[in-house]
Amino acid sequence: MSESKPNSGTAWLDPADEAPEWTDEMFDIAEFSIAGKVIRPATGYLGPNGVVRGRPPSRGEAKRQVTLRLDGDVIEKFREGGPGWQSRVNEALRKAVGL
Repeated sequence: MSESKPNSGTAWLDPADEAPEWTDEMFDIAEFSIAGKVIRPATGYLGPNGVVRGRPPSRGEAKRQVTLRLDGDVIEKFREGGPGWQSRVNEALRKAVGL
């Protein structure tokens, strides 16, 4: 029979306990979608407390977050260049598709 491990002592914290309340400003810039279909695209960016931050997109369209699986060696090669590696991946993909 295996031994029980002692309790680590760390209590689980619900992330919703720390989440800020949504403001009218946040709703104004948020993307709305129903069943995966975008009804209204996002028009800005949110900071940790709902504050709009950063500069507007240079191409007039906000970037979209996606999940993408890449080979580990490809990721490491881009990360070798330090911060900004995701932007470099984006630039390489734009070149590859002729944009």
